[in-house]
Amino acid sequence: MSAVIIDGKAVAARVRADVARDVAEFRAATGLQPGLATVLVGDDPASAVYIGGKRKACVEAGMADLHQHLPADTAQDEVAALLDSLAADPAVSGILLQLPVPRGLDGSALVGRIPPGKDVDGLTTASVGLLSRGEPGLRPCTPSGILELLDAYEVALEGASAVVVGRSELVGRPVAQLLVDRNATVTICHSRTRDLAAVCRGADVLVVAAGKQAIIGADAVKPGATVIDVGMHRTEAGLCGDVDFDAVREVAGKLTPVPGGVGPMTIAMLLRNTLLAARAAAGQDVNS
Repeated sequence: MSAVIIDGKAVAARVRADVARDVAEFRAATGLQPGLATVLVGDDPASAVYIGGKRKACVEAGMADLHQHLPADTAQDEVAALLDSLAADPAVSGILLQLPVPRGLDGSALVGRIPPGKDVDGLTTASVGLLSRGEPGLRPCTPSGILELLDAYEVALEGASAVVVGRSELVGRPVAQLLVDRNATVTICHSRTRDLAAVCRGADVLVVAAGKQAIIGADAVKPGATVIDVGMHRTEAGLCGDVDFDAVREVAGKLTPVPGGVGPMTIAMLLRNTLLAARAAAGQDVNS
């Protein structure tokens, strides 16, 4: 029996609709409008497309689009000064610096200037520290989107064996922490893991964020397991992920497609983070 295909587009649409409704209620109650400041340095075409999608979604959710575009030759101190001014601006709920930045700029140092309360990407050292300690804070968008998908499809996490393939700061490490926080027993695999397929076969939940096309085949999947494919690769045949979709769908119980799985969740969770940041700044209980 083929796996149930997890519809990330549908789940993301629901999250975005919920955020739009909550933004309208927030504005009615406070008179304030959440504002997202996206910062793009340079004219990288892919980055421009990504930023464009985020800005469009922001407006559709009823938030203020506070985009900032700087030339590629902008100096480090000038970008830092802009980020500092956005950090001090009460109209700005969230700040997102589009990465990578042009050569000659220190992206990590620039991201580090974003205060945790406005770090809607959840990437600063302070945000990572809050996550690792299990304290309230803004969580990285793709990892939190993965948890949203698992919840939407009622995947049991408490007591489950979870394997994460990939240890990046963007996805692998934070999603592993989020799974631990949900009482899953988590193993992190990477390029030096011995007998990767054997380790993965023990997983009830398998999250693959290795950045390597079709690294996971049917032999690495436990029958009935939930498989989340975070990879994205362009081929002559179109987009594909880190998982051999056609082979794994005959073994897995639930499986995300590429495209249409994890991808749509990233912007949806960015919008939710921006609203959470605005509510926290206004003194509201973000858990209400």
